[in-house]
Amino acid sequence: MSQRVTSGPAGVSAGQVAGLLGGKVIGDAATLLSGFSALADAGPGELSFFSNPRYESQLASTRAAAVLVGAEHPVLTNRGVAQVVVANPDAALGALVQQFAPPAERPPVGIHPSAVIADGALIGENVAIGPFVVIGSGAKIGAGTAIHAHVVIGSGATVGRDCLIWPQVTIRERCTVGSRVILHPGVVIGSDGFGYAPVDGRHMKIPQVGNVVVEDDVEIGANTTVDRARFGTTRIGAGTKIDNLVQIAHNVQVGAHCLIVAQAGIAGSTKLADRVVLGGQSGLAGHIEIGEGVMVAGQSGVSKNQPAGAILRGSPAIDHELAKQLDVNLRRLARGGGELRVIRDLTDRIAALERRLESLATADPL
Repeated sequence: MSQRVTSGPAGVSAGQVAGLLGGKVIGDAATLLSGFSALADAGPGELSFFSNPRYESQLASTRAAAVLVGAEHPVLTNRGVAQVVVANPDAALGALVQQFAPPAERPPVGIHPSAVIADGALIGENVAIGPFVVIGSGAKIGAGTAIHAHVVIGSGATVGRDCLIWPQVTIRERCTVGSRVILHPGVVIGSDGFGYAPVDGRHMKIPQVGNVVVEDDVEIGANTTVDRARFGTTRIGAGTKIDNLVQIAHNVQVGAHCLIVAQAGIAGSTKLADRVVLGGQSGLAGHIEIGEGVMVAGQSGVSKNQPAGAILRGSPAIDHELAKQLDVNLRRLARGGGELRVIRDLTDRIAALERRLESLATADPL
């Protein structure tokens, strides 16, 4: 599938791009650019980027007019492809797209006639509220926020400035969303936590009377759920980015600038320090603490506290270096490696000795 953005830096030269990014050009700085595209899809006049060595073959064959590259990457010497050398090609491309690509779609400023805004709700300046939005009594919406169709914001909830809330999002009562937050379609903030007490063989619901606080500059992917606390607050720290289909349970505390990839799950009352990374489909048990900068590989299961800087893999999760050693040893055993042959040989020899001893014990004495 093409990743082309046709409304890119039309009429801008490779040299001008380098100037904007603080980079330098190898090749023709006068090369004019018309848009952005991935290496494999790029055509004449388009700008692409290269940051992952596994795509080196695509770099060698790209038809792009210019490519953003890091200083450590190979130099293209053929086909007249200009290179814009920057410190971080991914970040550089992001900055360019922000400047040249069309902005995200927003409803027009104002309140759509079909929206239902309760008495006592406070709506800031230049807020855009789309069709069939429902905003409860006492809710507060900060200036410049855009709210797409069919969003529900509960009574007493607060949404900060310059947020972008996509269709079908629910922000339940008394929850708080900071400024510059992006909530993608289907996000639910403040659903009841999963809390029940066994009574006479039945599960009695425990009321979840806390709330959720989503701090500034957070982005939450489609159909992710963040449950309200039983008491107190479930918190998502500033700058954290959460992928689609993530479950965050009641009373969880997520630090600042964490990355949580799709289908991860965090059980109740677990605490993540800042800059934690959770891979896809990873799971964290409840009531544990994860230190700053911990990285958890995809499909790993973490069941106990982890120190800062730990890199974990497996289920139950262990240090990734130990996990690699175990993988190597298991593969060697599966292939009938030398250690396995020694074990089998020793087993056979022991069995032979046991049979010999039995025969000696039953033999007639001289």
